Amino acid sequence: MTTVYLDNNATTQVAEEVLEVMLPYFRDLYGNPSSIHTFGGQVGQKIRAAREQVAALIGAGPEEIIFTSCGTESDNAAIRSALMTRPDKKHIIISRVEHPAIRALGAHLATQGYRVTELPVDKNGVLDLENLDKSMTPDTAVVSLMWGNNETGVIFPVEEASAMAHERGILFHSDAVQSAGKIPINLKNSAIDMLSISGHKLHAPKGIGVLYVRKGTKFSPFLIGGHQERERRGGTENTPGIIGLGKACELAAANMGKENTYVKSLRDKLEREILRRIPQSRVNGDVINRLPNTTNISFEFVEGEAILLLMNELGICASSGSACTSGSLQPSHVLRAMGVPFTMAHGSIRFSLSIYNTEAEIDFVIDKMPAIIERLRGMSPFWNTGKQACRTQ
Repeated sequence: MTTVYLDNNATTQVAEEVLEVMLPYFRDLYGNPSSIHTFGGQVGQKIRAAREQVAALIGAGPEEIIFTSCGTESDNAAIRSALMTRPDKKHIIISRVEHPAIRALGAHLATQGYRVTELPVDKNGVLDLENLDKSMTPDTAVVSLMWGNNETGVIFPVEEASAMAHERGILFHSDAVQSAGKIPINLKNSAIDMLSISGHKLHAPKGIGVLYVRKGTKFSPFLIGGHQERERRGGTENTPGIIGLGKACELAAANMGKENTYVKSLRDKLEREILRRIPQSRVNGDVINRLPNTTNISFEFVEGEAILLLMNELGICASSGSACTSGSLQPSHVLRAMGVPFTMAHGSIRFSLSIYNTEAEIDFVIDKMPAIIERLRGMSPFWNTGKQACRTQ
């Protein structure tokens, strides 16, 4: 059975070009990049080159790049550093639709004496900057807002938000895990102090991430140990992962146009045809200001998990929300924050595409989805009731 993979916001396949540059560093070039001898030193040179590739993707300087293990570590390191370097401030601002790496950390910090404000979003998942302006106080240490939502693709105005925070002398962090490589990011002239990236979201391997820290920003290390990463993150470098991420960032920069034309057109076709062929379905989130690869579609009166199981039987891979919350019987916290009706929120599916998807794959999904939804609705005690209610209104 052929696999049609439309779950790229959960993880992506490692690009062939990325794997190719990584392989020598597992076997032949295994030296420690911190060693003085030439055998290790040549590895250190490759890490420096990868740092430049990552920096180029986001318009940063190589010295502003810290390699981490993943996006979650980067998020945690950024928030904790902001609090450690400003110990007199006890207030944190995030949004209600942040990734669990931020929201769960906020909930934990709330038990440690910190006050956490979660900004609301409207029915389209859009953030109102007036709420941010009203929420900032002299006690606010850091504002952390995601660049692009992992479930709906909705893009937040992080550049404007960071400028507002800077006017108050408040640090600003953005989780750009889903945005890096999909939309242009240029930090050179922005007010963003810290930004997180995860390699496995842009065709690099799992286990490698990045934290951008603007030059001049005070930083307190999350992992304390050796002198690695200019003493900002202890631990021997994940050499193959770093080199692979560097190549992935180079490829992402080259493929940015394809993301916003080819991938977007496939996403739009999938979305348009599903809505046309399946009654009582809807797109969740702003359909204009969003990532080019993501659509979140709800099907009324059916369960998302049941949809995914039937899709899986056909080799179609998607998700019902964040991969980090899979297994939960509760509707997505993102959709709840948007006020999506309960009967719709439970039947939501996130399709997330990549440059490796084909039109034939999209046509296959379009062809199969109506029968899947019809079958499940035929078993739903609420479907006929819901249809009758619509007729009598």
